[in-house]
Amino acid sequence: MTRRIATARDDVPYLPKPHIEGEAKALLEECAETIGAITAPLVPIDDIVEVHLKLAVEYKDMRELFAMADVHGAIWMNDRIVGVDMSLDPHVNPKKRGRYHFMLAHEAGHWRLHRKYYLEDIAQGLLFGDALKKPGYVCRSSDRRPVEWQADQFAANVLMPHRLVVAAWETWRGNLAVVAAVDLRRSARAGTGSSDEKLIEWFCRPLADQFQVSAEAMRIRLEDMQLLVREREALLFD
Repeated sequence: MTRRIATARDDVPYLPKPHIEGEAKALLEECAETIGAITAPLVPIDDIVEVHLKLAVEYKDMRELFAMADVHGAIWMNDRIVGVDMSLDPHVNPKKRGRYHFMLAHEAGHWRLHRKYYLEDIAQGLLFGDALKKPGYVCRSSDRRPVEWQADQFAANVLMPHRLVVAAWETWRGNLAVVAAVDLRRSARAGTGSSDEKLIEWFCRPLADQFQVSAEAMRIRLEDMQLLVREREALLFD
C-alpha cells in the first residue's frame, strides 16, 4: 500500500509572534462561553479541543499508518479528527502527559491558523482502504517548516499564557526578577557537569509540573518571555 502524507503549501503566510499570541489569547477568551474562564493553570486543553473546538481526539499507531518513526500527530480537517500517536496516551504513559498536552495544543494551532490552507481535497480519495482519508496535515518531530513553528508558538501561548506564567513565577519566586543560568550553576543540587539547558529545565520543573507541560516546553517559554536567560550580560537592567 502506498502511504502518502500531506505536503507543504507555498501560500501559508508568515505570522509574527504577536499575531500568534493574539490568536491564542482570543481562543482562551472564547472558551469562557463554553468551558468557563481560565484563570489559573492547568489550562484544560482536552476540553478546549473536544468541547470548544469540537474536534474528536483519537489515538492511532502513527508508525503503522505512515511508516515513519517521528510522526506524533495528524489532523483530518474535514472530519474534525485530531490523531495522536498512541505512545503519547497519558492514561498508558503518564510521564508523557506534558508532551500529549503540547501535541493537542499544537494541533489546535493548525486548526486555528492553517485549516483554510489544508482542508483535504476529497477528490484525492482515501489513504487507508475505504475508511481513513489522507489527513490534512501530518506533524513530524523533524519538521522545521514555518507552519510547524507557528503551531508550536500557538501551543506555548495556549498552554502557558503570559499572564498566568507571570503570576505563577511571582508567586513561586516572590518577585519578577530574571534568573540567569550562571545563578543556577552555583547550586550544588543541579550538578556542575550539566549543560545550561539541563540546568534551566531542572530549575523550572516546579512550573512545568504546575502547568503540566514538559520541562523543555517550560524552559523555551520562560526564555522566550526573558524570565530565564543564558548569560547575566544579556540582562538590560542588573
